[in-house]
Amino acid sequence: MAVITLSDDIFEQEVLKSDVPVLVDFWAIWCTPCQMISPLVDALAEEFDGKIKVGKLNVDESSNMSSKYGVMSIPTIMIFKNGEPQRTLIGAQSKETIKAAIEETLEK
Repeated sequence: MAVITLSDDIFEQEVLKSDVPVLVDFWAIWCTPCQMISPLVDALAEEFDGKIKVGKLNVDESSNMSSKYGVMSIPTIMIFKNGEPQRTLIGAQSKETIKAAIEETLEK
């Protein structure tokens, strides 16, 4: 499944009303750590295709959702399930750490 470009306008439909868990990568173009983890997020989208949805939300372009969920540092990865955030990872994380958070959410 392709990574979805999220915005404030479609966040509710794509994330909160999703019937599968959703990994949301809060990022910005100028953020070097965000650029470092972007390929990892893309790879995990492919690895978990059909089990989760993956979206990226540019905090500079969509500040409402960033504020709503208290995103103060980027990159921040939140995994939502049933419309609620289940896990939050702040800062650049390894693929293994993100994968473990996804698997934990899927097991719940």
